Amino acid sequence: MARPTRPTRRPHIVWDWNGTLLHDTDAVLEATNTAFGELGVAPLTLDGYRDAYTLPLPRFYERLLGRLPTDAEWERAEDVFRRSYLALAGGVALADGAARLLADWHAAGRTQSVCSLAAHDQLLPLLGRYGIDHYFLRVDGNTTGRPAPGKAEQMARHLAALDGVSAQDAVVVGDATDDAVAAAHAGARAVLYTGGSHSRRSLLTAGVPVVDTLSEALLVAEELVGQPLEQTL
Repeated sequence: MARPTRPTRRPHIVWDWNGTLLHDTDAVLEATNTAFGELGVAPLTLDGYRDAYTLPLPRFYERLLGRLPTDAEWERAEDVFRRSYLALAGGVALADGAARLLADWHAAGRTQSVCSLAAHDQLLPLLGRYGIDHYFLRVDGNTTGRPAPGKAEQMARHLAALDGVSAQDAVVVGDATDDAVAAAHAGARAVLYTGGSHSRRSLLTAGVPVVDTLSEALLVAEELVGQPLEQTL
């Protein structure tokens, strides 16, 4: 008698927002250069920004200043960054093909969610503005009112709150090494995308698959957890 086959596992995708679904890298770079100009730091190129960027954010500032910023410098730079970014945000679009990928994944009966360090009260209206809010089981942004030190604890809470989704079947798609750290902390997997804040060289240090397009990220996610359960035990 033939051995019965087990159901095929399907990945749940946890999307990062800034630099992943939202292609705001150019706006972030311009706002960053405006903010760092307040502190006497020369403008960064995109490659320079990607090579230097890290979390938590004070460490990023330290790399460029050669020291940690004072409280006053931090507050001034963050205020300038926010105002500059908001002025540019109106011209920011979703990543190439992102809207279609989200729609197709949803239409196929697959699940997805968003976990981001962006302010939660700003994130929800943005998803609605781009007409994609209805594709997600859950959306979690930063609710602390201050820059978060990382995404690990937030990711663990996010996955625990998703009904019917196992962490071992979740794949985090993001543009920063911190996304891979957060995924591992929560018991999930990760695929990192080169279109955002980190250089390919930096992303490769995370030890997870690195891709150049979001469509490729979904294909890799399928490969990571899409095989029959008996092959992963």
